[in-house]
Amino acid sequence: MKLYIIIGAYGSGKSEYSIDLARKLKAKGKEVSLADLDVVNPYFRSRDVRDEFAREGIDVIAPEGHFSHADLPMLSPRIKGVIENVGRTVILDVGGDPAGCRVLGRFVDSINKRGYHMRLVVNTSRPFTSNPDEVLAMIAMLESSSKLKVHELICNTNLMQYTEKDLVVEGIKIVGEAAAQAGIIFDSYLVLDEYSDRVPDNLLGKKRIVMSYTLKKPWESLVMKGI
Repeated sequence: MKLYIIIGAYGSGKSEYSIDLARKLKAKGKEVSLADLDVVNPYFRSRDVRDEFAREGIDVIAPEGHFSHADLPMLSPRIKGVIENVGRTVILDVGGDPAGCRVLGRFVDSINKRGYHMRLVVNTSRPFTSNPDEVLAMIAMLESSSKLKVHELICNTNLMQYTEKDLVVEGIKIVGEAAAQAGIIFDSYLVLDEYSDRVPDNLLGKKRIVMSYTLKKPWESLVMKGI
């Protein structure tokens, strides 16, 4: 079974992608564990789908009990064990800055022993990844901090409800140039199902991955609860 490391800067959509990947692997019959290693971002974390995933048969590993929703840099003690459990497909959702990447250093021996595939999710509409040079600098920083290698880039260029085809095409061009210079795989781009009718498949020869919008903003959750 594979170990996937999904990493990305704030606003890249890497947690949404981690959740989508977990669901699709489960649908293929895989036993899946999704581990939340994001100690940087207090919002949009994979731990927020713990109960929902439990009903779907997907194990979410994150701080538990009183700390399950704490905005603190905490990790579950179960993470090392699941990384070493080769009988399960494992997804690590990791924050994409030096502090987030250094978390991986705690497990680097176990990760290297098992083998892994690291995917960097890039939204070129966000700061620090808006052009090829910035994406390359991000890759270098992540690899240096984590002591691991980025194997694949995933383009998630979007402006939420303002996303249009031309915006995504420009993002694919930027990510493609960075991937070519770095010698890294780049095959796919992400699109939320809400605006998938505007962004077709096979743009510039790349594969479209359609995701649902799972992680809500804190104020959206309050509205949903009638507050």
